[in-house]
Amino acid sequence: MNEIDIKIGSVVMSTQGRDKGMYFVVADIDRKRGYLYLADGGMRKLNAPKKKNLKHVSNSGVTLDVIAAKLTESKKVFDSEIKSALRQFNQQSN
Repeated sequence: MNEIDIKIGSVVMSTQGRDKGMYFVVADIDRKRGYLYLADGGMRKLNAPKKKNLKHVSNSGVTLDVIAAKLTESKKVFDSEIKSALRQFNQQSN
């Protein structure tokens, strides 16, 4: 998948660093500097997302539409929603 396809609400996998192989939801994007802000609802909450270089993630091709809509509309998204959605995504992909 191309990094251009990544948008808010996309599920991405970390390919570098200590969190390699873990899935995250894109909470925000800084395309100018080439960074994504990622959350998983557990270790990385929405109020303190992980800043990750765009080159160090792989797009899964899946977008969590409900969470994406809430994030783009600046509505409240709970970390438990993200954690639950990622858990369901992991179960479906295995």
